[in-house]
Amino acid sequence: MKNPDNGIIKSKPYQDQIHNIIFEADTFWGRFFDISLLVAILLSIAVLMLESVPSIDMKYHKALVIMEWILTILFSIEYALRLYAVHKPWQYAKSFYGVIDLLAVLPTYLEIFVAGSHYFMILRIMRLLRVFRLFKLVRFIDERNLLAYSLRASWRRISYFLFFLLLVTTIIGTLMYLLEGGTPNSKFDNIPVSIYWCVVTITTVGYGDISPVTGMGKVLASVIMILGYSIIAIPTGIVTAEMTKFSRRKKQQTQVCKACSEEHHLPESVFCHRCGFILDDD
Repeated sequence: MKNPDNGIIKSKPYQDQIHNIIFEADTFWGRFFDISLLVAILLSIAVLMLESVPSIDMKYHKALVIMEWILTILFSIEYALRLYAVHKPWQYAKSFYGVIDLLAVLPTYLEIFVAGSHYFMILRIMRLLRVFRLFKLVRFIDERNLLAYSLRASWRRISYFLFFLLLVTTIIGTLMYLLEGGTPNSKFDNIPVSIYWCVVTITTVGYGDISPVTGMGKVLASVIMILGYSIIAIPTGIVTAEMTKFSRRKKQQTQVCKACSEEHHLPESVFCHRCGFILDDD
């Protein structure tokens, strides 16, 4: 196999075959592997949910533990094969999916050495995130890429908007404290509580645990309520604009780079746009 940057790279025995099965979805065995992995993930989540029900766990605890260990061993083998199949294992291990794959197997082993194993449930539920990698199984590849690109392209503007929103809620919360603080029957006892009320109101959640009692406070609350509807639409419009731009581009392929595990390549791509590694040596 040739790499335009490093010349010829020799693959390990069966490395390409394993990579095609595990990372690709356009072959029979690739689809079979993805379907099997999906079943295993859903089964592991079902086991986790059943363990949280005291009556079921008390009756079938041993069977659930055995099932959990079987799934953990299978996930461990799969994780090892993924590291073996790529040319830069450490780079894959640091990637988003690499971390998720590690979290899929780590909790069960930690439960052997660390007390309070129920705290690791939150890590085990992370296995559900692995379903996102299986969206390339069918026609979801374009929709997944569309969403991923749109979020990645708009995060700066959304971050700026959230920072601006934080400033607004702080100012309005402080103003509400000046209007309501010290008023009889008012629960605006301090600025943090007032900011909490502002966040709840401006997001249109409205718990109702705190409400203004003065006339000016109610006027300000009414303004915030109306303002909340327009604020919710802003990040939606930002992401939608990026989705519209991306949808006009050509559809992408499902090839996964064997060097850096990048997936978002155009159909006519021969080399990875991230690292320059050749995508297919056939």
